[in-house]
Parts: sequence; structure tokens; C-alpha cells
Amino acid sequence: MYYKQYGNTDMKVSAIGMGCMRYDSDDVKSGNLEKCAEVALYAHEKGINYFDSAPFYCDDKSESITGIALSQLPRDSYYISSKTNLGTVGGSYTEADFRRRLETTLSRLKVDYLDFYHLWCVLNLDSFSNQVEILYSFFEKAKSEGLIRNIVFSSHMQGNELETAVASNLFKGMLIGYNALNYRFRQTGIKAAYDNGMGVVVMNPLGGGLIPGNPDTFRYLTEGTDLSVAQAALNFVASHKEITITLAGCTTKEHVDDAVKAVENLTERPAAEIYEEYENKGMISNDLCTGCAYCKHCPKDIDIPKFMDAYNMKLLGNDMYERLKGHWQISKDSAGDCIKCGKCEKLCTQHLPIINRLAEIAGIE
Repeated sequence: MYYKQYGNTDMKVSAIGMGCMRYDSDDVKSGNLEKCAEVALYAHEKGINYFDSAPFYCDDKSESITGIALSQLPRDSYYISSKTNLGTVGGSYTEADFRRRLETTLSRLKVDYLDFYHLWCVLNLDSFSNQVEILYSFFEKAKSEGLIRNIVFSSHMQGNELETAVASNLFKGMLIGYNALNYRFRQTGIKAAYDNGMGVVVMNPLGGGLIPGNPDTFRYLTEGTDLSVAQAALNFVASHKEITITLAGCTTKEHVDDAVKAVENLTERPAAEIYEEYENKGMISNDLCTGCAYCKHCPKDIDIPKFMDAYNMKLLGNDMYERLKGHWQISKDSAGDCIKCGKCEKLCTQHLPIINRLAEIAGIE
């Protein structure tokens, strides 16, 4: 395994981290949590020492599964992160709410402290400012008590907004979405963080499965390597000097092996150099849905993630209606049930025009 320094800390972390939101859904639903934990233990065996969890992942079982695994290991052999925000701590946003959420996380993970605790899912600068104002003092108090080692944030903001967040000098690191599809839109943010001595962790390095799901489109990433498209996409991200950890969501031990192979003999290069090499290769898009499913709270029960997945097919030059019918087995007509309440767009981490896309899919002029 290839290791990197996490920002200006003394922590050596694996270039590949395990994203703990992809445990096998059937095992989760059947309560076979120990079987899921075997994947995290295998990842550690292969040299991965950074594990990223959160409340609500995997039917709210991710922290518990990860705790089952990591509690079998020496505490100094791994780093664990989790997350919180206004949406997880209760309606009154008091210190007691924050403490209750943190203690639940610590109990599930079976640890006395978190190495990293994220201010979670910051969508824009207004959200950043609001949540910092309300919650940051609670983070600081928990840190002073030894319950948190590093205060970090998780965001889907663009590069220029990330620069502003970095300039606050409040955080030791950040977690952002970054991949071969959207790297142009995050460049200035990762450089600002790196220059500021922060660690940079990347989620969605495979574009929510879009990259390996369209291997012909992204074959260019494998040029000069013996890697698969998925492995090459992980390598693309991990090779950035400014990026500390690339998270791979692993459901099986084979996924772990793939991720580990992606960073064998890794060569780090400045982001600007990578940008120049790939500027005229492949497709660049910040318009593709990454499938985070945060929008799945429609009052009309429209299965928005599936419709956005189908719309991705259009953007990739494929038949979105065949995707709906053949893959998802749903009719385009239900997209027309949208009442334009805007709830989905407020929740969308990428600020996609979901309402317009649903209307287009339904054939509404």
C-alpha cells in the first residue's frame, strides 16, 4: 500500500481509504453484520488504514458494522472518521443534541475518540457559514475533551467556494467529490487546501459508478497501464499530489483488491500537470448525477435517483428511455407527477435542475 502524509499532521494514511457506505445491502437487511465486517477487516489486512463512515449509511448500520470490524484491531493501526450536521443532531441544535449524536457514533464504532469528525454535506457557502456558526463551538469542545482529534468538513461545493471555506482556517481537512468527470470544477479548491496544510479526501472517485459503467467512454484513462477502467479512475485521483486519500466503496473483498491494485507503484504529480495532460481527453461534465440519492424524499414518491440515472444515459449519448424500461422497469409517465415543490433540488448536492429533467423525461413541454 502507498501511504501519504495527512496535511500538516503527523499521520501517515493509506492512499486508498475504505468508504463504508457500500456494505452488501442483502447482508445489511438480513442482519448479517459480521459478514459485512469481514470486508473492512480484509481492507485493513491489505494495508488500508483509513475508514470513512457516517450515520444513516447502509440503513444506519455502517457505523455499527465498521465498529465490529475495527474493534478487533489495535486502535493505533487505523484512522476512523464520521460525520454530523444540523440534520443529524435534532431540532434544537443544542450542545446536548450534538453530544448525543457524537456519543452514539463513538458507541457504534466502539472507540473512545474519532480521528476525524466532519461537518457534513455542506452544499454552499450559506450552509457553510450557518452550520459553522451553530455547531463549530461544539466540535471545539469535544476536541478539547479528547473525543475528536481533527475537525474537518465534507462538501459538494465548487472550487471557488471551497477556497473560501479553506480560508476560514477552521479545519484540518476536507472531503469532496472529485473524479475524471468533474475535476476541472474542483481544481482551485484542492490546491487551496493543500497549500493551507490541509488533508484532502476524495469521495465519488468513480463518479457514482458512471465511469466503470461506461468503460468505452473512459477507456482513455487506462492508456499505458494494465489497469481496468475502474482501477485507472482511482489511480487518476490518487496520483494528484494535492489529494491525500481516495475513498473506494467496497462491497466485496474483490473490490478491495481492485482498489489496492490501483495504487501499486503510484506516481504523484501536481494537479496542474494532470489537468494539462487530460484537458483534451475524454468528456468533462459536472452535470451527471453521481447517485448520492439525497433527493429520494419526494412527496409524490417519484423515484428521482432512477430518473436521474436514466438522464445520465442521455448525457452520455445513450437511450434514457431504454434505461428506464429495460434496467429500472419503470414508466416515464410517473416523472410527470412532479409538483415542482423544489424539495429535491434543495437536497441535491450537485445543484442539478431536477424539475426540468423530470419534465423532459415525461415529455412535458
